[in-house]
Order: sequence, then structure tokens, then C-alpha cells
Amino acid sequence: MRAGAPCPGCGVVLVERHGPTPPLIGASAACWALYGELLAHEYAEPSYPECHRLTIDAYAAQHPGRRSRRAIQSVGIHLSGLYLVLDRGLEGPAATALKNRVRAAEPKFKWLRPPQPIGELTVQDVLAMRDEMPHCDAVERWARSVWDSWRLHHETVRDWVEGALEKAELA
Repeated sequence: MRAGAPCPGCGVVLVERHGPTPPLIGASAACWALYGELLAHEYAEPSYPECHRLTIDAYAAQHPGRRSRRAIQSVGIHLSGLYLVLDRGLEGPAATALKNRVRAAEPKFKWLRPPQPIGELTVQDVLAMRDEMPHCDAVERWARSVWDSWRLHHETVRDWVEGALEKAELA
């Protein structure tokens, strides 16, 4: 058995494996494979689209990668998604529509120093909670732990989102 290695994003220790990793997201191949397993689980169940956006936003915000223009944009838009759902209470198509308006307004995202750790829960925890609670409840707990860990930047994210939405309304 190979030794475990921490994921550079979420810190979960998994057996090292070779495989693809996404270019913008700072995840180990083993963690990325778990995320793929979680996505397959969600795509197989018709009732999960409501929490799927939280899955994507939580994973991307928990794995910010290295400072680059594209990584800054990715983290900014995924933190914006967490803000819209978890702080503003938006659901479903309304959350997606506003997130798309934020993206289209092209806010001036900047690099935010990632917290350490980025959340108390990981994709591994969500998969492990399948037998304990409804899937979307587990995803929301994970997303909240990720969003809460970024608390030092909540005001910045709120300003990005609200500023982008004001700009979109004026256009």
C-alpha cells in the first residue's frame, strides 16, 4: 500500500494515485477522483440538482490552486456562488441566474489569501455521510464549512457580488 499524501487544497490524506488533476483547482489526483465519484452519485439521482451547484462551488473554493488570473476568477465566482446561496438564501434557478449575472458583469476579482484549513469537512466526508443523512444536507454542511472558513473575506465577496449586480442592473 502506498503512503497517504495530503491534498493541497482540502488537506484530506488519501492514498497517492496517479491520474488527472484540473488545471485551475489545487487538488490531488486522489481527491479529484473522489470528487468525480461524488459527481457521478449526484448525476445518477434526479433530486440532486438543487444541491449540485453547492457541490461545485464548495469543491472549487476549497481547492483554490495557485495564484493566477484564471484561478482568481475561479475562486471569485465560486465564492460568489456560496455567498448567494448561503448568505442571501437563494435557491435553484434564481441562484444560478444571479451567479451568471455576476460572472457577466466581470467583477474585478483579486487574489484572496486562502484560509488554513479551508473548511472542516471535505468531499470524503460528504461521501461518508451518505448513510447518516440526506445527501443535500451533507453537501450543505460541507459548503457551509468551506464558506465559514473564508469568513475574513466575506465582506470582499459580498462587495464583488453586490457591485456586479448593481452594474448589471445599470447596463
